[in-house]
Amino acid sequence: MPNKKTSVPFSGTPEQERQLREVLFSLKGQKGALMPALQQAQAIYGYLPIEVQKIVADGLGIHLEEVYGVATFYSQFSLNPKGKYQVSVCLGTACYVKGAGDIFEKMSQKLGIQGGECTPDGKFSLEACRCIGACGLAPVLTINEEVYGRLSPDDVETILKKYENVD
Repeated sequence: MPNKKTSVPFSGTPEQERQLREVLFSLKGQKGALMPALQQAQAIYGYLPIEVQKIVADGLGIHLEEVYGVATFYSQFSLNPKGKYQVSVCLGTACYVKGAGDIFEKMSQKLGIQGGECTPDGKFSLEACRCIGACGLAPVLTINEEVYGRLSPDDVETILKKYENVD
């Protein structure tokens, strides 16, 4: 069950754990408590690594397998950390037929990570998405809220350079 996709070590703080345990204490024994507990845990930590899932299981008095099952079933939950710059390449139909798959591959190569992963320095994470509603600009990718359109694989390096020395 441990998360093998991330190369960023878990670094929760005592304050985050205190916050989560307070949430769990308030939810313990309530029917349907797991979903709101996981939502709050993700809001506190930004994602749900195995260490956080164990705290949730312990705090609610349920099996870790149940927590993991829910955390992996719903797409709203992430088991992997997100980078400071979240790169999302649209692989919806309009983008895909115009070469978004090649852009995704080039981005993966340049960052040295696969989809769903985060760079070891925590700067970039990469994911694929389905349609962001900018089909007229296909193929597109976003970095956080910034949209880049009408791309080719050759544009990837130029886009990433914009974020290299920004902190």
